[in-house]
Amino acid sequence: MREATKGIWAMVAACLIWGIAPIYYKLLVHLPPLDVVAHRTLWSLVTFLVVLGLQGRLGQLRDAVRTRREAAVIGFAAMMISINWIFFIYSVSIGRVTEASLGYYLYPLVAVLIGMVAFGERLSWAQGMAVALAVLAVFVLTIGLGAAPWIALILSTSFGLYGLVKKRLSVGPVVSVTAEVLLLTPIALMILGVDTWRGGGLHDLSARDLGLLVFSGGLTATPLILFSYATKRVKMATVGLAQYLNPTLQFLCAVVLFGEPFGMWHAVAFGLIWSAIGIYSASALAQDRATRSASSREGTSAQSVTKSLSEASAKP
Repeated sequence: MREATKGIWAMVAACLIWGIAPIYYKLLVHLPPLDVVAHRTLWSLVTFLVVLGLQGRLGQLRDAVRTRREAAVIGFAAMMISINWIFFIYSVSIGRVTEASLGYYLYPLVAVLIGMVAFGERLSWAQGMAVALAVLAVFVLTIGLGAAPWIALILSTSFGLYGLVKKRLSVGPVVSVTAEVLLLTPIALMILGVDTWRGGGLHDLSARDLGLLVFSGGLTATPLILFSYATKRVKMATVGLAQYLNPTLQFLCAVVLFGEPFGMWHAVAFGLIWSAIGIYSASALAQDRATRSASSREGTSAQSVTKSLSEASAKP
């Protein structure tokens, strides 16, 4: 299996886990979001350290921060993913998973813009149209609901920037995400320490809640490892294309399972976003098909030249 194909499958698996995550975190809505994020960080670190320990790669954590540049990139990635975690769990706790799903629908188009700015990738006509429709969707929601969809914008931007910096890391995916949560651990311990000092913390947790929080380590670690693995093997545009699975599942959880309101303004905005996704997907598939066709023609041409040279060298 090619590395790019492995990356696509890893991204699909990560999106499936993220897509149904609201169901899991809905079970913890009675706990403060910051406490849930703090526990999520700590138990993720435990999971990552176990994985690296079993692989005999704990020593590679030093490589993740061996230079000032690597340390700065890891620190920025940690900040972006923590912001994403906080606002996602917050959206579940206040019953706005629909807006969170909008954020992850926007993410692929944000990835396109980031690719244009950071890597000099040029927008095609179709990509430009898709981005314009996404901007219009945000504008419609802002006018219709009387406030900008800040949760959606923060989630899409933080995750887009996270994906960007992950492409600039030379260390492996498991090592890099372990280093990220390791940097976040002191903050998590401080949050839980203050909570315990105020009389809360572990003393107020039932066995059920503690079990769910411990399990959040694996639930967090697995898709992060898969996502980090995928971003190093596929283009930003391909990463964005696979991401549609995540918000679709989140949207279904919000509207079908949680019964969140979905009015006229939501319908118009989501209609624009889905239209943008359709245009962008068709463009990406056509471009990928053209690239494969060109590569195939080049390969055939190279084989013909090789065959001709071989025949010529065989003549007396």
